[in-house]
Formats: sequence, structure tokens, C-alpha cells
Amino acid sequence: MQAMFKKSLLALALASATLATAPASAQETVRWGIPMAFGSNLLALGDTMPWVSEQLKKVSGGTVNLQIFEPGKLLPPLGIFDAVSSGKVEAGYSFMGYELGKVPVSAIFGALPFGMETPQFAAWMYFGGGDALLKEAFKPHNVYPIFCGSISPEAAGWFKKEIKTPDDLKGLKFRAAALGGKIYQKLGASVTMLPGGELFQALEKGVLDGTEFSLPTVDDQLGFDKVAKNYYLPGWHQPSTNQYLYVNTAAWAKLKPQTQAQIETTCTAGVIMALAKSEALQGDMLTKFEKEGVKLHQFSKPMLDAFSKASKEVLAEESAKDAMFKKVYDSMSAFQNKNRKWHDLGYLPRSYR
Repeated sequence: MQAMFKKSLLALALASATLATAPASAQETVRWGIPMAFGSNLLALGDTMPWVSEQLKKVSGGTVNLQIFEPGKLLPPLGIFDAVSSGKVEAGYSFMGYELGKVPVSAIFGALPFGMETPQFAAWMYFGGGDALLKEAFKPHNVYPIFCGSISPEAAGWFKKEIKTPDDLKGLKFRAAALGGKIYQKLGASVTMLPGGELFQALEKGVLDGTEFSLPTVDDQLGFDKVAKNYYLPGWHQPSTNQYLYVNTAAWAKLKPQTQAQIETTCTAGVIMALAKSEALQGDMLTKFEKEGVKLHQFSKPMLDAFSKASKEVLAEESAKDAMFKKVYDSMSAFQNKNRKWHDLGYLPRSYR
């Protein structure tokens, strides 16, 4: 009898051990290569996806491995969307808007001129219907996009000469992305879209008279202050700059719900980490620029009024051309307007902060 009891205990122990290890053994293995649009050395802009990748390894016990590829190593930066859409790669990481020609609404998911800053944009995405609209917009293109990083307002850009009136933009050879580029064109600038790695040389050789790109820390890493000394703020064209993990729809559907949840939750953490890092570093960088002879300018009200007027015209034109663009822009605007009084009354004026 005692021997049978011991055997029963042993069987129970073995069964318990099997149950305990079942969830781990059931966790699927994911090995994806992730081409990136920005170098991982670019603070808060390019190092968010590597952080997400490392966290995913930890939370999954090493079963989810998204291997990062620097720009150009696996794909050119501007080719990520097409590669994910066609299934050439399972996923990629990019600023949303480079695919403007094929998905016009992508531009305002990436950055809406005179739109919401990151905290309010995230509120709209998670609680205002933004994420559902995002998935709807990209479904026809076989892409499942995940909000996976957002940074503080960018700078308005670097200029070789001072920009005092809207007339100073006429004929200016300027680099700008997405809707910002269309707005500069409306004001008379000659706009070129170049990836970040080509901008220093273009400024140095006179191919460009100015460029916008990113945060002060990122602009410093790319050396723009060595070839242009007039730095203009605020980043009216990109109050928030939003990055996404693009996943091929078929590849996403193959994942178990647990793995999907791990990826989406870690990307949500990536949003706050990118914002926190971008906020933490810019004050010191502006001080550094001033010490090195850079002139910091804030665009005057007449200049901002001109940009605002041109922005409204461009957004109206894009809304008229594309129903999804209009649907998303209307949703964004309604959310921003609904919360305007709260922001006006509930937050300290900037001069008191």
C-alpha cells in the first residue's frame, strides 16, 4: 500500500512538472529580420526599435527575436513599406509617411502639421479610435502597423541664411518629408526628399540651402551645425513624429495571440521610452549649439501664420483627393478640438513652466 502511495505521489509530481513547463514549451519561436529607416545610433529616433527588440527577448524568454538591420543593410530606408507589403520581409520599422504616394493617409499618422503633440496623439491612438483607423487604412496593403515610438517636436530646420519673411522661402532648395514638403512647395520652395545619411553632403555642396530632419540631438549627430548656422524652431510641421513597426498581415496572422500581445505591449512601452528620452536630452543640446556659434531662431508669428495657412490648404486638398485621409484627419481634428479647452485651461501656460 505504501509503495502504491509513493508511486501515486511520483506520478502526481511528474504531472505537475509537465503542466508547469507546458506554457514555456508552447511559446512559439519567432525569428524576423527588421530593416530600419534610421540608424540605431540616432538617439530616441533610431534606438527605439533596438530597445523594443531587447525587451521582447526578455519577456518572451528568448523565443521572440527581432533582429535589427541598419538602413541599407537589408533594404533601403524608403523601401521598407513595399518590402513588408509584398511579403519580402515579415516586418520593418519606419517613420510613417514615406509611402505617401501609395497610402496618402500615412502622412498624418506620421506627423500632422500643427497637430497633436505626442501625449495627445497617443491618447487619440489608444482611446480616440486612431488605432482602429490605422489598421483599416493599411489592411488593403497587407500591412499590420503597430504604433511603436514617438518623439518630441522636431526642429523646423537648418538654413544657410536667415528666414525673416515667407518671401525668403521662394526658390529655396529645401529638404522636407511628407506633408511638410508639400507645404514648403506651396510657399515657393524647391523641395527634395533625401534620406538622413545624404543630407550633410547635400548641404555642404550647395545641393540644398536648408533641411529639416529631426530632434536637436539627432541633427547634432548628423553634423548639420557644421554646414548651416541658422536653426529654426518650433517644429510646426511635426509636433509629434511617429514610428511604426510594419508587419506583413500574413506573417502577423500566423503568430499566436500570446506572441502578438508581447509585441504590441512592448511597442507601447517603446512609445513612452522614446518620448522620455527625446524630452530628456534637448535642453543641453540647444546650449551646446549656442556655444558652437549656431543662431537659435523662433519663427515669427507672420511666418507661423503663413505656414498655418498653407498647411490648411494642403490638408484640404489631400482630404478632397482621398476619402481615408479625410476620415482620419476629421477624427484627429475632432479629438484635438474636443480637448482644446482642457489643454487651454487645465495646463499651465508655457511661460509658467
